[in-house]
Amino acid sequence: MTSDDHRRESPGTDAEPGGPDGLAVGRTAALVGVSVKTLHHWDAIGLVRPSERTWAGYRVYSGKDVARIQLVLVYRELGFPLAEIGQILDDPKTGARARLRRQRSQLVERIARLEAMVHAVDRMVEASGTAMRLSQREQLDVFGDGWQPAWVDEAEERWGDTAQWSQYAERAAGMTAAQWTEVAAATAALDADLARAKLSGAVPDSGEARELAERHRALLSTYFDCTHAMHVCIGRMYASEPGYARHYDAVAPGLARWLRDVILANAEAHGVDPDSAGRE
Repeated sequence: MTSDDHRRESPGTDAEPGGPDGLAVGRTAALVGVSVKTLHHWDAIGLVRPSERTWAGYRVYSGKDVARIQLVLVYRELGFPLAEIGQILDDPKTGARARLRRQRSQLVERIARLEAMVHAVDRMVEASGTAMRLSQREQLDVFGDGWQPAWVDEAEERWGDTAQWSQYAERAAGMTAAQWTEVAAATAALDADLARAKLSGAVPDSGEARELAERHRALLSTYFDCTHAMHVCIGRMYASEPGYARHYDAVAPGLARWLRDVILANAEAHGVDPDSAGRE
């Protein structure tokens, strides 16, 4: 079989050169920066149909066809759907000018939204590097001599890639020293109430204990959205990790494990299975 025979049997391939006054589909695609498949699709839906075909059935695009393709690309970049682009190009009465004005308005709104997103990301980037803007001396003044400023760095290393840390970083970066003092006072008051309940013999699934668990969860939600499932994970950490256990057991002997049990009982009362709970 000669090469001419093969080409006659394979119309629709892109190897055929264009006519004397036009371009084949492959060369057209390369010129305008789209794929051959895209031009085939636009031809099939009637958006851009080549003006000519060779005797073997190959598409040939004229200069006018290429100009239409360029217009399609402009409208597509502006966000118009292909069906609407076809209406604009084929019917001058469709009000292309009005459509463009409307599209411009939508683009301005989109730009404003994107700029707002950029500013939000900038704040998060700034916050992630300065999660707690208090100096080490200020941290000790607020939280007491038992506070270790390195805990913030350790927490970022451990949870820095989580959504909860992003929330904490952004919220913490905007807090003043006075607000931190209020949080520290609320934490100390809650620790004292937890100790009193534990020492008085309150059982973990009692109404008093569940109320304390909700206060504890609400306090954590100052920094990030703490679900009951995540609260379970944090409660387990209090009992299993020495640093947290020492803190609570210094407030009252056995408080770390009791608080864990309180948190688990409260989560179960709210429909969460403590055995399968994970961070959300």
